[in-house]
Amino acid sequence: MSGRGDGERWSIPLRWRRAGVGWAAQTPTWRQARPALIADALKRAQARPCGNWFVVGASREVRAGGRPYGRTVGGVEVVLWRSDSGVPHAGSGICPHLGAPLRDSRVVCGRLVCHWHGLTLGGSPFAGWQPFPVYDDGVLLWVRLDEVGGEEPTERPSVPPRPASGAGVDAVFTAVGRCEPEDVVANRLDPWHGSWFHPYSFVDLSVVREPSGEGDDAFVVDVSFRVAGRLVVPVRAEFTAPGPRTVLMRITEGEGATSVVETHATPLTAPGHAHPRTAVVEAVVAASDRPGFALARAAAPVLRPLMRRTAGRLWRDDLAYAERRWTLRGAGRFPG
Repeated sequence: MSGRGDGERWSIPLRWRRAGVGWAAQTPTWRQARPALIADALKRAQARPCGNWFVVGASREVRAGGRPYGRTVGGVEVVLWRSDSGVPHAGSGICPHLGAPLRDSRVVCGRLVCHWHGLTLGGSPFAGWQPFPVYDDGVLLWVRLDEVGGEEPTERPSVPPRPASGAGVDAVFTAVGRCEPEDVVANRLDPWHGSWFHPYSFVDLSVVREPSGEGDDAFVVDVSFRVAGRLVVPVRAEFTAPGPRTVLMRITEGEGATSVVETHATPLTAPGHAHPRTAVVEAVVAASDRPGFALARAAAPVLRPLMRRTAGRLWRDDLAYAERRWTLRGAGRFPG
């Protein structure tokens, strides 16, 4: 299934799935999806340090010579832009002069120029304005907010391992839900809902290994991605939570092995907000050892909208899951 190897014949990645049972005749998974098991995995994830780093968006959304990019993280307004040489800068999104929203300003010769009175910022402290550490990992942009994270800061974020640079096709999808980051992470740490809640995308899903504790904290899943009708792509995938707001799905066997889906949950509102909002920033990095995959890399600008559309369909449902979880938690009625 993984393509051409030494002495192997080439094979197509798709499989024709025999007619299976209907949706309602699937084997129920509610006994396996034990609330305590999911809660323990979530608790371990939340205990892992992140160095106060938060994902704010896709690297390509902030371009040299382009407009500034704004995001509110944990109730803090953040503005990002690039110098003419492509170096990213980040800092408070509030102009220190009279409070203008710097996300609506302009970048001129690599410097941020406030559109209210022309105050110019070059990425260094000035007139009470403070920059934030920023990191570009080639796919996502991260900002370090020590006042929001409250942890011991680190020089760089812990970026999950991905296919080698230039070997994959990446796309980043963003959506916002009325919930907290833990609700998004809990959704991803429940793989059993896949073929029930997303039958249009997943079939024949089974969890073949559960986490056994801190030293073995992965959910291992066999699943087929539905392409069209009975055409599917069977894979084995591993779900881990390397940080308090991140879940990583890595394909370990089958077509596209080493491909990853990174789900990052970034709080937009301050802790304890009565109506919390969380941004889901999901990076898909697809890779393959098939010779023809070079064409996919060349066609990346065309493929990215399709990849984002697929992620958007899943998150339409998964945000409903996360929002429902938050609502029940707030009412003291969450079963877990």
